[in-house]
Amino acid sequence: MQNVRVGERTVESPDGRRLHVYDTGTGDLPVLWQHGTPNVGLPPEPLFAASARLGIRWVSYDRPGYGGSSPVPGRTVASAAGDARRVADALGLGRFAVMGHSGGASHALGCAAVLRERVLGVVAVSGPAPFGAGGLDWFAGMAPSCRASLTAAAAGRAAKERHEAEAGYDPEMFTPADHAALAGDWSWFDKVVRPAVAAGHCGLIDDDLAYVRPWGCDPASVTAPVLVLHGGQDRVVPFAHGQWLASHCPSAELRPRPADGHISVLAGAEDALEWLAGRARA
Repeated sequence: MQNVRVGERTVESPDGRRLHVYDTGTGDLPVLWQHGTPNVGLPPEPLFAASARLGIRWVSYDRPGYGGSSPVPGRTVASAAGDARRVADALGLGRFAVMGHSGGASHALGCAAVLRERVLGVVAVSGPAPFGAGGLDWFAGMAPSCRASLTAAAAGRAAKERHEAEAGYDPEMFTPADHAALAGDWSWFDKVVRPAVAAGHCGLIDDDLAYVRPWGCDPASVTAPVLVLHGGQDRVVPFAHGQWLASHCPSAELRPRPADGHISVLAGAEDALEWLAGRARA
């Protein structure tokens, strides 16, 4: 992985809420990274070499309740747009692209739906569609542990808190290709997952509750170019979610990777970044 210095700072809102922000600082194309669940917001080191070649400056932040960011109970997917705007304004960024993985892909689309005048393009990797999306069997194909976790969230905060107090890591949610990716370049996830859960489950719970309530925005309102990258063997967020998102974002292109799961699909992330750089600069 390329050695890139990642600067960190705190951005405060007028009400005193804190957002912990990361910034690689160089590159003419800012890309706001939206992290998955449960992660902190460090930008994706395995993509730093490609980013340097493409002139990409990574900007990211811990979502509320993770790392150094204040919790916001009751937040929605669309709430990410307000945080993204605050971070971009603090860094003096006008327009920017957005990329997210897993639940971060939903938040990336939320940013693009709300901040249409500022978002240049979106890459959504392995992201869930809105809960209750028409024509989609939302839970179909999920690993049993993922289904149980999100079913608990749909039952409300108390049920979700009870679930997290008893739940453990389920390696069966990942395919053999996922485990190979986690043992290779994407062992980076250990760096963002461990600190995310070390302080408790606040961020994870608020994320999962956001996924099973109305987003607060409509993916169909995204006007920026969108690339939906999704693995055909995904057991965490099944491929049908990517199909639904691609078919409901008017400017979206679906790029399936039939043999990949939730993590191994990131083998296609470098090509996706090239796509994003081309569309954002068009």
